[in-house]
Amino acid sequence: MSKLIQLLVGGAIGTVSRYALSVFTYRVLGTDFPYGTLIVNLTGCFIIGFLAAITEEKFLFGTNIRIFLMIGFCGAFTTFSTFILETANLMKDGETFRALLNVLISVIAGFVVFRIGVLAGELI
Repeated sequence: MSKLIQLLVGGAIGTVSRYALSVFTYRVLGTDFPYGTLIVNLTGCFIIGFLAAITEEKFLFGTNIRIFLMIGFCGAFTTFSTFILETANLMKDGETFRALLNVLISVIAGFVVFRIGVLAGELI
């Protein structure tokens, strides 16, 4: 299977899984807090951490399975999991300052850019 097909199939499964878990969570816990997104993001962090450990440290999966699961599935399930993995890799490499900077910039700049997008949309 080509890498593009692996990404497409993994992404499709990740997207549907994200939607299903989010809907289920909101049905169970209600909608007064973004529980669905929180549960999806935390689940994605667990999954990508687990996959990183078994692929990078135990070498249980090859590159093709990593592309399918980590980039395709987890990438569509939640990009938050990728953000956490990359930040953890910076920490593992002894780049604590850069890891913290990544967190701060991502969260603060993300919110600022979101607000700019909202303002731009309101101008139309």
